[in-house]
This record gives sequence, C-alpha cells and structure tokens, in this order.
Amino acid sequence: MTLHPQPLAPALAAAEAAGRTTVRLDLHGVRDKAGLMRRCGDALRLPQWVGGNWDALADALRDLSWLPGAAEGRLVAVTGWRGYAEARPAEWETFVEVLEEAVGFWRERGPGPGLAVVLAEPEPEPGSESGPGPGRGGAPESGRGPTAGAPPRTPRLKRRRG
Repeated sequence: MTLHPQPLAPALAAAEAAGRTTVRLDLHGVRDKAGLMRRCGDALRLPQWVGGNWDALADALRDLSWLPGAAEGRLVAVTGWRGYAEARPAEWETFVEVLEEAVGFWRERGPGPGLAVVLAEPEPEPGSESGPGPGRGGAPESGRGPTAGAPPRTPRLKRRRG
C-alpha cells in the first residue's frame, strides 16, 4: 500500500456521500515533530492518553473508538504537508509509515468501518495562480492522478521510539 497525493474535494465528497467520518489534518506551518503531534491531537480530537510520540499515535490510530460517527469508516485528508516533509524528511517518512500501518491494520480486520488516508493538496481558488496545478507540479487539468509524491514502497513494520 502506498499513499499518493490526490485532489482533496473529490475524496472528501465521495467519503461523506458514503457516510464516512472525514477529518482534515492541515499541516501547513508545521515544521517539527512536536508541532505535528499537536496538530494531530487537535484535528483528530485524540484522547488525552495519546502522548507526543510515534508509538502512541500508532496505537490511537489502531483504536479509533474515540473518533465519533464511524459506522461507515473514516477518512483522514492530510493537507499542507509538503513543508513538513521537506523540513523533516526522516520524521515525515516515519509519519507516513504510521499512517500506512494504521490503514493496513484496519484493512486486515476485514469488512466494517475502516480507515483511509489521503495526502491531498488543497485545490486553488478559481482564477488563482498559486497552488498545485498544471505546470506547477500539480494534477493535470482533468483533476485526475497524483500531484506528486514519493515512489511506491512497502511499509516497514517496526516499533518506533520517541
């Protein structure tokens, strides 16, 4: 399984139409692990027992009983992630690994509510010259396909410290 960046609006609309709980995790301005953990805690409404470390985040994403309205599953749309990925590539790789492991965990449980994660780029405002798009490393005009991202890789299953 690999996470690829996709346009945000179609993923959220499809998930909400299917009755999924959707959460937008905006990482714009996050430049360190502490900031990432705070942003995750706020956006995902993580319980207080979740500490600021990778293992606690991984455990929380395997539980999800604390995330309301999950009868049809959950979708986490991660936006504004490029700055963090560039500033802290090793931490970004670990974060992606945590997400991949959580998605895999829910997939292996079989039918029932699960977890999906989308790495998304916010769609530019109409008439805007900024943001992803044709010629700027974004999706083609059709809005289909990945905007950018790491090459596919098999997630490493390991416990993290810190």
